[in-house]
Amino acid sequence: MKGLIQVAGIIDQAEADMIVEEGADWLGFALRLPAKNEDLSEQDAASIVKAIQPDNRGVVITYLTDATEIKEFCAELGVTAIQLHGDVAPGELRRLRAIAPDLYVLKSLVVKPDNIDELTGIVDGAAEWVDMFITDSFNPKTGAKGATGLLHDWDVSAELVRISPRPLMMAGGLRPENVADAIRAVRPAAVDAHTGLEDATGRKDRLKVRTFVQEARKAFAETAAESGQG
Repeated sequence: MKGLIQVAGIIDQAEADMIVEEGADWLGFALRLPAKNEDLSEQDAASIVKAIQPDNRGVVITYLTDATEIKEFCAELGVTAIQLHGDVAPGELRRLRAIAPDLYVLKSLVVKPDNIDELTGIVDGAAEWVDMFITDSFNPKTGAKGATGLLHDWDVSAELVRISPRPLMMAGGLRPENVADAIRAVRPAAVDAHTGLEDATGRKDRLKVRTFVQEARKAFAETAAESGQG
């Protein structure tokens, strides 16, 4: 699974339709968050997921940590993929794989200053039970572990790509202007953007989404050709 593009933080059907029209692959729905600041209701998310699948995949982005709750929530929404940003114990990941073997599981790797050893430990402990990792940026002012709009040290993401036995999605401050450079520097399997594609009102901007997808596709093609995969 190489060259995947996800747009996260979907707020309604119109936005989802626009993002699909502009060529993104996966759409991320942030739900059951610690601060309860979801962009849309779970009912609306389920309706959008039903409308876009199977051509595009809906992904739940959440801080849930209990395997049973995760499985049941995904079934309620009709999604086949989940992005886990909480501190999920390896035992719960193992149990999730056992009770929901067909669920595509992404586990976050939140990059902070000087925490590469911690992230390496998460990779070692979780790789057997997940399908993909996703790097994201930590905001020390708010404690947020995603949707911060902040960049992190790309060298850390590149090192995680190198050591991880699973593919890696890169997120954190990606925008149309920098996504190509990020792909060339890190060589991820996928990229994700959220706040970097929004206008002043908090909605996704069509031109930003279009440019982001175009720039990412071009960079993925270039890196694939360089590695002999194109």
